[in-house]
Amino acid sequence: MSRLLIVEDDAALRRGLHDAFVSEGHEVVTAANGTEAARVVFERHFDAVVLDLMLPGRGGLEILRDLRANGLQLPVLILTARGDESDRVLGLDLGADDYVTKPFSLRELTARVRALLRRVAGRSATEDREVPDRLVVGAASIDLAAYEVVRGPDVHRLSPKEVAMLRLLIAREGKAVSRGDFLDLVWPNDGDVGHRTIDTHMLNLRQKIEDDPRHPRHLLTVHGVGYRFVREASGPEADT
Repeated sequence: MSRLLIVEDDAALRRGLHDAFVSEGHEVVTAANGTEAARVVFERHFDAVVLDLMLPGRGGLEILRDLRANGLQLPVLILTARGDESDRVLGLDLGADDYVTKPFSLRELTARVRALLRRVAGRSATEDREVPDRLVVGAASIDLAAYEVVRGPDVHRLSPKEVAMLRLLIAREGKAVSRGDFLDLVWPNDGDVGHRTIDTHMLNLRQKIEDDPRHPRHLLTVHGVGYRFVREASGPEADT
């Protein structure tokens, strides 16, 4: 089952899209405006977004630009008014994966989303890096199978959740992993866990891996989104 975010300000159309995708077996979250969508998309993990460009508040193109600027590569299908060729072209240039013009056939839209999900599922299977059990990050030697980090004379134990977070970050090296991704993939069945838990675990990981946890070089913050891992650091980041 895929989780979709539908961003559409027209209430009747939003409900129709919600019902159509639910009937196909998807979990669907809806947003009625750009401000709501910009908040929700970074709070949870989504497999795809259907994004109307003409929205009250923040526009669809602005949301799309923020997604790509923050390293989130989830597939986006944009909805545009017929004749708005410039918006379609700009949307594709900003990283949209497909588009459908209004008015549209619901059968065509759902078919395009199905195709998009299949294509991205196949692509992600090859794009995520293989994660070795042992790796060296800066001065730290990490053994994920043994649940430990050796840095200088110190040996730090890793918890199962810390190892799961590291595996996800390393698999997507250089890309942002949202807090929603961590919640869904590391804490999939714990509804009581929130963003503070993720941030606390990241603080602990930095204490074990970074030479200077207050200025991390490998476990970096993506502000408003989550975190990303870089093995070869170019310079320290202030931990804010």
